[in-house]
Amino acid sequence: MILFIPHIALTFLVSWLVFFYTGWEMTAGRLIIAVMMVFSLSWPLSYLFNRTYFRKLPKLMNLIVYFIKELLVANFRVAYDVLTPTTHMRPFVIALPLDAKSDYEITLLANMISLTPGTLSLDLSEDKRYLFVHAISFNELGANEIKKEIKEGFEKKLLEITR
Repeated sequence: MILFIPHIALTFLVSWLVFFYTGWEMTAGRLIIAVMMVFSLSWPLSYLFNRTYFRKLPKLMNLIVYFIKELLVANFRVAYDVLTPTTHMRPFVIALPLDAKSDYEITLLANMISLTPGTLSLDLSEDKRYLFVHAISFNELGANEIKKEIKEGFEKKLLEITR
């Protein structure tokens, strides 16, 4: 995981320098192409330093795509319930048992939960075994289903990257 941060920073720095010194007009499409080119050229070099990098990078992309999908689905759920005349919200607090042990993993998980509409990380138990989450459930989801979604979604995908 430590290798990801300098590699991504180097990729964005080189991409920015390409735009700055070539005089290209920076558009979103050109920025994406430049980032992909620099990333794909420098990615094989990282194999010399850390062999797990090739397994973790696709999992990181999978987590990002999963998070964006969950973000959009949760936005539509909350927006639908706000715009309809009758409410289907049932708020509750759950104690989510954590498999994440490090502060870094717990912080990332709590942030992903809080950024998703309809859920909010409230507190962490003293022994760091439980994360208390406020969730707004709709008719089809109960407390156990929300726990299962978080455990098998966010936490599982996050732990695949950090361990």
